[in-house]
Amino acid sequence: MPYTPQKPPLPRTSEELRAQIPGWGADLDRADRPAFPREVPGIETGAHWELPEQQPELAPRERSIEHPRLPPVFGTSVPLKGASGAIRGLAYRRFSEGRAAHWLLLLLGDRVDAVESHLASFATTRPDDPLTESGVLGEIGHGPVRSRRGRVDVRHQVLDPVVVTAGWVVSGLVAYRVLRSVARRAR
Repeated sequence: MPYTPQKPPLPRTSEELRAQIPGWGADLDRADRPAFPREVPGIETGAHWELPEQQPELAPRERSIEHPRLPPVFGTSVPLKGASGAIRGLAYRRFSEGRAAHWLLLLLGDRVDAVESHLASFATTRPDDPLTESGVLGEIGHGPVRSRRGRVDVRHQVLDPVVVTAGWVVSGLVAYRVLRSVARRAR
């Protein structure tokens, strides 16, 4: 409700809310709780364990310093690797999840992982191609200005080309300088 000069109406009582909103206050009275029968001691759940069997940890896992152990089952789709894994591991070893340093290190780890992936792509037969993968060429043929009209992020549109190409330009300059210094030393 927006601020008005009139005094706001008194809040509704629990009975009025329960009558108007289905399920409101289900946690107030144990008899009204949807899962109440399951919470009664002695009801069989079918589980044959107190705590599920722990999944083996085959590779080092990041784990929060707030929790003494990993959950019984956990994902391993992206194991820690390289410099990005070391940065992420540092974030989990040193800082609580409530600290900004923890999340900033995780963001840095993601950026380092992106750079590592781009560099690793040069060792394959199909390296990354920033022009086709960024969608720049696709915009040219499909009304790039017209498609951007009416968008909410108008101020940020100017930065899109910079964000997409800045990493490649910097990487190219670094590679050029490294190759130039190697060539000078070889002479």
